[in-house]
Amino acid sequence: MDDHKENMNGLDVNVKMSSTTSSTTTSSTTTSENEKPDPCTKTSTTDDSDPPACAPQTPSDFSDPVYKEIALANGHINRMTKDELRVKLSELKLDTRGVKDVMKKRLKSHYKKQKLMQSVAAGGATDTYYDYICVVDFEATCEEDNPAEFHHEIIEFPMVLINTHTLEIEDTFQEYVRPEVNTQLSDFCVKLTGITQKMVDEADTFPQVLQRVVLWLQERELGTKHKYALLTDGSWDMSKFLNIQCRVSRIRYPQFAKKWINIRKSYGNFYKVPRTQTKLSTMLEKLGLRYEGRPHSGLDDSRNIARIALRMLKDGCQLRVNERMHAGQLISVPSSAPLEGAPPPLNPRTRD
Repeated sequence: MDDHKENMNGLDVNVKMSSTTSSTTTSSTTTSENEKPDPCTKTSTTDDSDPPACAPQTPSDFSDPVYKEIALANGHINRMTKDELRVKLSELKLDTRGVKDVMKKRLKSHYKKQKLMQSVAAGGATDTYYDYICVVDFEATCEEDNPAEFHHEIIEFPMVLINTHTLEIEDTFQEYVRPEVNTQLSDFCVKLTGITQKMVDEADTFPQVLQRVVLWLQERELGTKHKYALLTDGSWDMSKFLNIQCRVSRIRYPQFAKKWINIRKSYGNFYKVPRTQTKLSTMLEKLGLRYEGRPHSGLDDSRNIARIALRMLKDGCQLRVNERMHAGQLISVPSSAPLEGAPPPLNPRTRD
């Protein structure tokens, strides 16, 4: 539902954004997508001459001559025209699509990777911590003008599995979900999502679908053999839709979904653009990509979000968990937090 999520009203789930230095409380009718990036979420993306997030950041690290070389290369790249950037990227057999700032970032990341590898420092153009990233973009019941007491229920559960080593989409999962409170879909919802009444009437309820999601993740040995993380387009999928759905279904919020990568934050910090320029359509456009499929289809949205994530990995971004849920509240995860993958997925448990 990407962009439409920002216009939804609904059940107040006491969503709260906080960091190690400050906290901002938001109502259920707003999102954190329009807030300024939290300084604590920035890693190597805040300054092109900084070491990557995976490198130990001690004073001695910055004295290494390699960082001066990187800074000099960045200065040269900053002075290049768009045509010069495109020519240099082509010479290096790198992607030449995207706006000027994206191409600059791509070229800087390439040189940084080269220099750091030469100096036996950590770094790289692929995410080497998580073996897999699971992209999730729910579709939920909605009205054109949602009343304050409206309960959004998940009606499509898609997942797109990214292999961070091959940099390819490896697998997908999708099931429709039968709502139990607002059982009749509005005409607006059907038109927006393309999900018909017949599709949800023939589907299982959320706890049953979640159980099959867990099995799908377990069969791929995520959380056991392979480290993985969830990734969403914004905060709403987990902090609002999944949170509300678990209450409606009278099940506990799943442990494996309590931390995730908000790609809007990652994109804004990495390419240094304001949060207002991180909607799905805008991110694709700035990267020189076109939307593939039907907008507001959960699976198609997830595939396109995955394409953005893959491009960011190729451009040198180290995608990391930057948000989590705690006691029903949305919390910002600082870049200084220890790296860890999502836990092994377990079957849904009923609330006590």
